[in-house]
Amino acid sequence: MKLNVILPKVRELKELSSLRMNDIDPVLGLVTMCLLALGVVMVASASVTVADRNMSNPFYYLERQSVFVVFGLIAGLLMTRIRLVQWEKSGMALLGFAIFLLVLVLIPHVGKSVNGSTRWISLGVVNLQVSELVKLFMLIYVAGYLVRHGDAVRTSLWGFIKPMLLVGLAGLLLMLEPDFGATVVLMGTVLCMTFLGGVRFVQFASFLLLFCFAAVMLIVTSPYRMERLTSFMNPWADPFDSGFQLTQSLIAIGRGGWFGTGLGGSVQKLFYLPEAHTDFLFAILAEELGFIGVSVVIALFCVLFWRAFRIGKLAENSGNRFAAYLAYGIGVWLAMQAVINIGVNMGLLPTKGLTLPLMSYGGSSLIVVCMAIGLLMRISKECNANVIQAVARSTRVSGRKAANTADYKNRKSVYARSHA
Repeated sequence: MKLNVILPKVRELKELSSLRMNDIDPVLGLVTMCLLALGVVMVASASVTVADRNMSNPFYYLERQSVFVVFGLIAGLLMTRIRLVQWEKSGMALLGFAIFLLVLVLIPHVGKSVNGSTRWISLGVVNLQVSELVKLFMLIYVAGYLVRHGDAVRTSLWGFIKPMLLVGLAGLLLMLEPDFGATVVLMGTVLCMTFLGGVRFVQFASFLLLFCFAAVMLIVTSPYRMERLTSFMNPWADPFDSGFQLTQSLIAIGRGGWFGTGLGGSVQKLFYLPEAHTDFLFAILAEELGFIGVSVVIALFCVLFWRAFRIGKLAENSGNRFAAYLAYGIGVWLAMQAVINIGVNMGLLPTKGLTLPLMSYGGSSLIVVCMAIGLLMRISKECNANVIQAVARSTRVSGRKAANTADYKNRKSVYARSHA
């Protein structure tokens, strides 16, 4: 038997066997836990004064966020136990359920309104933010569609327009809540997925321009969106009214300097900066942990984005296109939402009601993002198992070929000696 043929395969199989099917992706798991832990600490710091005033319990939001983290981790682990083929088969059903939720939240006395937006369904002790589940379900549907109709998406206009019409319907229902930020994230993520799926560049660029034009028209025709845009352009023109939240955020970031004021040392959280523990948690983090803390958080999100695309590439190489598209979509979604939230806090983008993934206070966002991370874990797990099985099959085939060659040479030698 040719050992020089077998040994490299055995060595490769031994290395890959360390990626056992019940293991999680270590890099993705570490980054997720770091963001969750840092988020809990910052929610506790940013909410202590407002919780004491409103709830007579300074740890009210900390306790609830901790419970959300536990449920999020449980939901993520459950997602790792469900085979990807089940999600692929359920794409149409999940799409229908997402549309149903978007309609349900708009029904009077069913949807709950906060600050003029009807985005939540009350489930008793918690409120479900419908848009968070819709993002995940829509990505699963689009990933499955790109697998089933990939050729049509790449070669025909209707193949590309069909899923965009369904996503556009979801976006229209989101705008009725209204939730402009979630609409932008959903449409942007789906467009990126179709681009990675091979849609023609002309079609992609045309739809992107159409989407941008529609977004501009929505801003121009809506007084409160126009006010947000003008206050974003020059928040200091009216720092005590329309520009109040952004100016307070910029003051918080400016006070942070290189090393921050220290954990718990924020002044802006003392009733100056509204929504300090939700949409503007990043500003309090910048004030208390400074440039160093901000750099760490941005680096963690960069690693999360890179790891999602790394897992997607692994899935693509193993031939699982559904898993690849889904991993790419989750990576774009989380990265886009993080960039928008950080950009809003720093005054680079107009104010939008988007949380910082895995960190801001809120049960719906945190649990759904943990579910998405669990899906990434499952994709990594199945693709590693496929690679191990492929190497094992290759090793067995090489072994049989080498054994057959050695047996043939041995028989030939015996035959030659017996007829000498």
